[in-house]
Amino acid sequence: MSYLDFERPIVELERRIEAARAARAGTGAGTPPGVAPLAPNSAGDGSVGVNEDPEMLEAEHKKLLASIYEGLGPWETVRVARVPTRPQTRDYIRMICRDFAELHGDRRYGDDPALVTGFARIGSIKCLIVGHQKGRDTQERIACHFGCAHPEGYRKALAKMKLAEKFGLPIVTLVDTPGAYPGLGAEQRGQAEAIAVNMLEMSRLEVPIVSIVIGEGGSGGALGIAVADRVAMMQFAWYSVISPEGCAAILWKQANEQTNSQAAKALKLTAKDNLELGIVDDIIAEPIGGAHRAPAEAASNLERWITSTLLSLKDVDRKVLVDRRYQRFRRLGAYMDRSGQPGLSIDPMEPAT
Repeated sequence: MSYLDFERPIVELERRIEAARAARAGTGAGTPPGVAPLAPNSAGDGSVGVNEDPEMLEAEHKKLLASIYEGLGPWETVRVARVPTRPQTRDYIRMICRDFAELHGDRRYGDDPALVTGFARIGSIKCLIVGHQKGRDTQERIACHFGCAHPEGYRKALAKMKLAEKFGLPIVTLVDTPGAYPGLGAEQRGQAEAIAVNMLEMSRLEVPIVSIVIGEGGSGGALGIAVADRVAMMQFAWYSVISPEGCAAILWKQANEQTNSQAAKALKLTAKDNLELGIVDDIIAEPIGGAHRAPAEAASNLERWITSTLLSLKDVDRKVLVDRRYQRFRRLGAYMDRSGQPGLSIDPMEPAT
């Protein structure tokens, strides 16, 4: 388990739980009924009394974990989204998909392991899965460019999406990237053009598309596979035009704990903020303490949202589906001025005010 600095009280409590379990296993008996458990001794070294009750400590642990995660700020949320043990695309595929058949290559340059594509079944629904993969160990992370896709990754994704459209299959995309790969080779092969073409083509695919931000949703790297009929976020994910560190470096010329926290707050990047702004349609609940603490429960919540959403889109006429998708993205950024008049028109033929 990876721990963050604001989780220090949890670390100490988990150590006490393990010690209490070990003590019970060693003695074969726990705290007798009616006897109060002993608290850590007064020496200040954190040692645990042998009579502490593991069940009581576990209840305290659950309550403390819920309290900490209910009060997370934007910067802490970003850090939770980056926990190394957090489930990634391949983890969710393993937990919620059957008959997954991975597809490789963009038929123009090569294959990009930072974007995973393939056909699968989620419940009874046949669909195409597209998702970012960051990697687990150092070798895989380097191979996957830490989840930062190259142009060939976005072109691979689009080619498979058009194949799904040909067969009339819905598309599910899982977004988890700090951003598109910023290297020289990626720029030479048309990074910005690849993302722009994906956004254009996804907007007019005549099959249902759902997208879920499962971790990080950074800028164009996320948008390249996130033009969808329904967009959701996991509870402790983030979604923004730029990372807090990038924003802090621009505004304050330095990225540190203080400026990163200020930037994260200003960017309104949490799931709750994005829902209030109308950028996403739903928030998918995570287990207490984040998806990395109970991946199976997180996967179950994700599967329920995907299946229910795809079923609701199943019988929508294709032309209506595309028009609704277009109108959904036209509405983003619309606002009302103080007089109650529209501040930004969603009519493409009418100039914005």
